[in-house]
Amino acid sequence: MITNLATDAAGMTSNAFLVTGEPGGRARETADGETGRRVLVDCGANYDAVAAVREHVDDLDGVVLTHTHPDHVGTLPELREAFGVETVGFDPSHDAVDAELPDGDTVEAGTATFETLHTPGHKDDHLCLFDRDSGVLFAGDLVFADGAFGRTDLPEGDRETLIDSIQRLREWVGDDLTAVYTGHGPPIETEPGASLELSVRAAKL
Repeated sequence: MITNLATDAAGMTSNAFLVTGEPGGRARETADGETGRRVLVDCGANYDAVAAVREHVDDLDGVVLTHTHPDHVGTLPELREAFGVETVGFDPSHDAVDAELPDGDTVEAGTATFETLHTPGHKDDHLCLFDRDSGVLFAGDLVFADGAFGRTDLPEGDRETLIDSIQRLREWVGDDLTAVYTGHGPPIETEPGASLELSVRAAKL
């Protein structure tokens, strides 16, 4: 199950996805009745993340960062204090990252195992996460619904690198893709593969 905790945030924030159970939405539990590893994919900013987590689960096992822009990590100090939680991300030299999550590695969230793909272009430390069993992709700010794509006018942004990352992502997920959860806006659940291809074409314009 995937729940966006930052839906009602008043200020600028990324989406903050709490993953429990089976990420494809069927809420499959593990054999012992648990919801698996309770993980936030990005934690957002400008809302009470601790209270939002506690509306759904009594504890948090980890935070996985798609990248370290402030709107994706703003609530991290409060989460660390409340839950003693460890964060993983691509760049362990950043204050928001406790442990490295490199390209080609895996991370557990809910009852799923997500593979990682380094996808710079929006930011150098950007990662995408993909669970091949459910077809669920966390795309961060690389792509968005309706063929939109991440900004490249910020520090570390580069349009050609972004285009290459989207193309590699499309090949990497193949035909297994069923849903894309983006860093901002709604998920892409209808023809997500076609949406990635549209993002590539739009970024090339």
